[in-house]
Amino acid sequence: MIKHASIFSQLLTVFSRADFAGLVKECGSDYRSKGFSSWSQFVCMLFCHLAQAKSLREICNGLRCCLGKLKHLGILVSPNKSTLSYANSKRPWVLYEKLFYQTLDRVQTLAPSHKKKKSKFRFRNRLYSIDATVIDLCLGLFPWAKFRRTKGAVKLHMLLDHQGYLPSYALITEGAVSDIHFARLLDLPPDSIVAMDRAYNDYEMFAKWTDRKIWFVTRMKSNTVYQVVEERKTPQKGHILSDQIIRLTGTHAGKKCPNLLRKIEVWDEENERDITLLTNHMEFGATTISAIYKDRWEIELFFKALKQNLKIKTFVGTSANALKIQIWTALIAILLIKYLQFKAKLNWSLSNLVALLRLNLFTYRDIWAWLNDPFDTPPEGIQGMQLKLNFPA
Repeated sequence: MIKHASIFSQLLTVFSRADFAGLVKECGSDYRSKGFSSWSQFVCMLFCHLAQAKSLREICNGLRCCLGKLKHLGILVSPNKSTLSYANSKRPWVLYEKLFYQTLDRVQTLAPSHKKKKSKFRFRNRLYSIDATVIDLCLGLFPWAKFRRTKGAVKLHMLLDHQGYLPSYALITEGAVSDIHFARLLDLPPDSIVAMDRAYNDYEMFAKWTDRKIWFVTRMKSNTVYQVVEERKTPQKGHILSDQIIRLTGTHAGKKCPNLLRKIEVWDEENERDITLLTNHMEFGATTISAIYKDRWEIELFFKALKQNLKIKTFVGTSANALKIQIWTALIAILLIKYLQFKAKLNWSLSNLVALLRLNLFTYRDIWAWLNDPFDTPPEGIQGMQLKLNFPA
């Protein structure tokens, strides 16, 4: 006797149907839905990411193949391509943005107590990193996404929380929008630390963050004009070359940021080069500041995992609304996978978990038992079943 619903059905129980209905009512996304609800649309798009469906046809046909198993997903029949295409182009993408933050609140409660390894740092400050990734598009198919003369693109801006490496804030813009525009919108808590690349150098923003006790670690631009105020001692062993307290003396930089800053030169052994870091944190050791900037690489790995494991490089719709729905549902899917990683006893890599989920979406097993032992024998009621073949005599 089969005791459990499909793994895909159990995954959907992570999302509260009552809370989802509240968001639908708030956004009015079911207005004139004519039988195809927002929940059905969400199930289809989540299936798109987890099953690696490449088109609307694959989404609809993939669900249609499992027609007897759809009732447990909250949908009765698989939609037509035209129905799903119309819903993606017309229904507000804001619904999935709100669902992303609602899901994030739940997943964040698990992140601290379910880390698979000890913290890299001793400080208790919240550590974030900021970066953006460009998603290339064909200008002929996406004429609204102008980036360059013959190229289209959108840009996904991200604030990554290093406590669980979860995306805590995201923004989708046209490809030509500057990275610094996103950083200026952030409302970070005091005493937090932000690691970022030099594309986010904005001295006026640095001054505001310093006044609010928000600490940053970034790369210093090569043309920065400054005056050395104090030379600090450096560790005798290690890769720290210099540690200085400086004041910006440039014509505009000095006015925008009159605060004292800290310049640290680090030797990068892997690439055999000097890296000059700029920070407003005066108390941490230079080695810790260097390690904070090195941990910024985690956001690069996050973007790489997002693009390799979910459908975020090719799109099933060409309108701006459909594209944003697909990106926001991809971010929801990555939160769902992170949630499974936090709950599982095995130390799953994200790519392996996504691959095995894709192969077992409609397998009838307890998802938590499957997570801890995915190669166990089939559950009772399935084990020992033998297909009988009637060959002609």
